[in-house]
Amino acid sequence: MPGDVRPVRAGEQLNWAPVAAYLRQHLSSQDIPGLDLSLAPVVEQFPGGHSNLTYLLRYGGVELVLRRPPLGPLPPTAHDMAREHRWLAAIHPLFPLAPRTYLLCEDPTIAGAPFYVMERRHGLVVRTGEPPQLADQPAARRRVSRAMVETLAELHAIEIEAHGLSGLGKPAGFVERQVRGWTERWHRSKTDEIPEMDALAAWLPAQLPPNANPPAIVHGDFKLDNVMLDPADVGRLVAVFDWEMTALGDPLVDLGIFLAYWSHGTRLEPNDALASVTDRPGWFSRDEVIACYAAKSGRDLSRLPFYEAFALFKVAVVIQQIYFRYKRGQTADERFAQFDVRVRHLARKGVEATL
Repeated sequence: MPGDVRPVRAGEQLNWAPVAAYLRQHLSSQDIPGLDLSLAPVVEQFPGGHSNLTYLLRYGGVELVLRRPPLGPLPPTAHDMAREHRWLAAIHPLFPLAPRTYLLCEDPTIAGAPFYVMERRHGLVVRTGEPPQLADQPAARRRVSRAMVETLAELHAIEIEAHGLSGLGKPAGFVERQVRGWTERWHRSKTDEIPEMDALAAWLPAQLPPNANPPAIVHGDFKLDNVMLDPADVGRLVAVFDWEMTALGDPLVDLGIFLAYWSHGTRLEPNDALASVTDRPGWFSRDEVIACYAAKSGRDLSRLPFYEAFALFKVAVVIQQIYFRYKRGQTADERFAQFDVRVRHLARKGVEATL
């Protein structure tokens, strides 16, 4: 949609000449109608998000999206573009809301880090404010709520073995590995003592649920601003983005993340990326989200408080990693200066979920 991109932020420009040359060499055989790679791309940036960098490349009337890791040193195994590209390539034929990918470049000399290029989707992304199609329209908000929950359940219903996806992951022990991995990330990125985070890090491994039966594709970050809505029919999704943390495992991890952002957003400042619009009339309540997912998926949700607590812990760690990079001078983006406040807020909410 017009207006969903901005000039590239200061400090996040790339050397576009080698990128353009690489695309001229490697995209020429792709079936992208109207693409003229002899043109110099006009580059803008998608402003949302605080992690990976996502750019729009315009070649005349054809638009491509380039996605690469954030600048500066990165946590081990984080921001793995090859992994995300591999997952999108496998999922797109089965779940068309996942964008089609065109190319993966693992040579860090081209753009400073590995990157991939995918198709451009057009629609509405709801972040800290609502578009006219939703503002003061409770019925429309309900339709979006239902579409999101049902879409998540549909993703989780894809049969892993029937579609040859078993080789993409190891579902057994998924939750235990997640808890261990995010706890390790917390300790590596800690800048201050936060007793609630340490309490969650002790509680979660003691409360692990059994392996999911059956396991499913887990998106890893399914939330309102990672989906795109049809402007002419907001009750229809046209894309699901940000597949960086996708895995095979327990789908209730996704439901926990969904609820963490849906129910626990806090407006710390007017443009806070954690702010939630879902407290307004018409958006599903927490109980309605759970009931809708249960009806659509048929899953047992009796252990849901664990997944909510883990989700809040995980989101807090993600934000802490960003704050750690800011404190170490690895990014000068002032949006991150108060992220420690957000970590403490989420940690308190996580402890409350365990009670």
